[in-house]
Amino acid sequence: MATHIQTQALNHIPADVVSVSDYERLATEFIRRDILEYINGGVADDHTLLANRHAFNHLSLYNRISANFSNASTQLELFGRTQTHPLLLSPVAHQQLVHPEGELATAEAARAMNTPMIISTLSNTPLKEIAQKAKRSWFQLYWQPHREANARLIEAAERAGCEAIVITLDAPVNGLRNRAQRAGFQLPTGVEEVNLTGLPQAPVQALNIGDSIVLKGFMADAPSMEDLHWLRQQTTLPLLAKGISHPADAKQLIQLGFNGLIISNHGGRTLDTLPASIDLLPAIRQAIGNDIPLLLDSGIRRGTDVIKALALGANAVCIGRPQMWGLAVAGALGVAHCIKILQQEIEITMALCGCPTLDDISEDVFFKHSDIKQESIKEGNL
Repeated sequence: MATHIQTQALNHIPADVVSVSDYERLATEFIRRDILEYINGGVADDHTLLANRHAFNHLSLYNRISANFSNASTQLELFGRTQTHPLLLSPVAHQQLVHPEGELATAEAARAMNTPMIISTLSNTPLKEIAQKAKRSWFQLYWQPHREANARLIEAAERAGCEAIVITLDAPVNGLRNRAQRAGFQLPTGVEEVNLTGLPQAPVQALNIGDSIVLKGFMADAPSMEDLHWLRQQTTLPLLAKGISHPADAKQLIQLGFNGLIISNHGGRTLDTLPASIDLLPAIRQAIGNDIPLLLDSGIRRGTDVIKALALGANAVCIGRPQMWGLAVAGALGVAHCIKILQQEIEITMALCGCPTLDDISEDVFFKHSDIKQESIKEGNL
C-alpha cells in the first residue's frame, strides 16, 4: 500500500510532548493537509466541534482535602469485565490515512495499555487481525442495507473474540464536512474498507424524478426500529447504541433490549449546532436510570474532562481523534502515550478532587456560583 502520510512517524516520543494537545499540534507536520482537515474538521460551521471543548472548559472543579486514599483505584467493571481505567478507544475509520500499519498499530497500543479498542466497520485492516492484536476489543457496526451483511459482520466479530457490539446510529447520512470539501479530500487509492468486501448488497432503489437522493435514497437504508429489534436477536453479546443525544431515544433503545449507550455527537461531524456531548449527559442518565452503562465521547482531551463526564453520570469515556494524532506522530508508541497521559491526568485529578475511587466522583466535585451564595447566606453576609 502506498504511504499517504506527509512525514514518516517517529520511533520515539518527542521531548516536548506532555499532553494530548501536543500531539494535535505536531500532527500538522505528519499528516497531509487534506487528510488533516478530514480528521480535525467538524461539519458546516464547526459550532458543535467547538462546543464540545467549550462545555468541558466551562465546568469548574473543587480542590478537596482529607480524603482517605489507602484503597484508591481507577478500576471499574463494564459488562462483567474489569478495566484498569475508564478509557476506551472510539471506533475511528481509515487509520491507514496517517500510518501504514493503521489499526494494527493502534491495537498494539491498546493491548500495551490494557485499553479496550472499539474496531470500526470501516477499518482498513481485517477485523480478525485487529482483534487478535488488541486482545480486548468491541466491534462498531455501521448498519448495512442488507440484513445478511449485518449478520455476517456480527458473526465475524463474535469469532474474533469481540466483547460487545456497538451500532452507530447518528450518521445515516454524512454531515456537511465543508472543511474536508474545501481541502479536496478524497479517500486515497489503496485505503480500502476491507471488512465490507464480499458482503451481500441490497438492491438499488429506483428514485422517481424529483425525489431527494438524501431523503428517499440514503434514508431508505437507515435502520428502522424493527431492524434494531432484529439486531438485538442476532447476538448474545452486550449491544450498545452510539450517537444518542435525546432522552426519549435512549429510553426506547433500552426498552428494545440494548445493554448500554454511548452519548456522542460524532466529534462534531454529523449535525452542526447539536449540543456538546457533556451537556446531553445528565438528562439521558436521568431518563434511563443508574443501572445502564453509559459512555461518552466527543471532545475528551484531558483527565479533568474524564472526571467531569463521570461526575455527570458516565461510566467511562471513549477517545477518538487523539488516536490519529498519536498514530501519525509516533505510531503505536504515540497512541499508547496518549492513553498514558490521560490515565495519569485522571489519577492526578482524582487526587486533587478528593476522590479515591471512581465511585467517589459525583456532582459534588463541581464548583457552582450558587455554592458561594449559599455559604454567604449561612454566614449572614447577604
